[in-house]
Amino acid sequence: MSEELADDYDAVIFDNDGVLVEPTEQDVIVDGVRRAFESFGVEIDRSVARQTVEDSTVPTETAREHGLDPEALWHYRELTVALAQQTHVRDGGKQVYDDIAALEHLAVPLGVVSNNQHATIEFLLVHHELEYFETAYGRQPTLAGAANRKPEPYYIERALADLDASDALYVGDSETDVLAAHNAGLDSVFLRREHCADATLSVEPTAEVHDLRSLVERLTEQH
Repeated sequence: MSEELADDYDAVIFDNDGVLVEPTEQDVIVDGVRRAFESFGVEIDRSVARQTVEDSTVPTETAREHGLDPEALWHYRELTVALAQQTHVRDGGKQVYDDIAALEHLAVPLGVVSNNQHATIEFLLVHHELEYFETAYGRQPTLAGAANRKPEPYYIERALADLDASDALYVGDSETDVLAAHNAGLDSVFLRREHCADATLSVEPTAEVHDLRSLVERLTEQH
């Protein structure tokens, strides 16, 4: 790993879950998936719902097996999961990491690009009063929105356009984030927090850090 970061990035874009705020407890999402199917009169086994969450898959075949329109089911699934996460946040879940305060020392525009629902990202930024970011994207509640999730660069490229940036840095906590950054032609930082401390990556990030303070120190000490 080169561990070499540039000294002239024109923006920094962050993943959300596991980077800015704590990851969502998986059972919250699984419950939302099951409620979505139940709203269409279908009961699915919890293990089936959990598998779609673990694999980040759109349950297209499961929908068709039950005679459901995949687009309609996915749209409602996104709504129920977003609402479930909002309730989870109000109950004390998905707290902001303490080191996020370090971002105030970055002098370039900041953005957020997440694979979570856009409605969830908007809610979190308002609920936690996170005013560091000039633009933010989550996935749209459509099959096309799901197809554009990272590692596709679609939402990162939209954020770059908003920030009028072309040589940004992307910061995430998964291999998918590293791939998305590279697919967008950007340098990447893998944030090895406690929940991903033992992760093995098959793709090499530009650099690794253990917290946002370390990231900011790396970026500011070069100026």
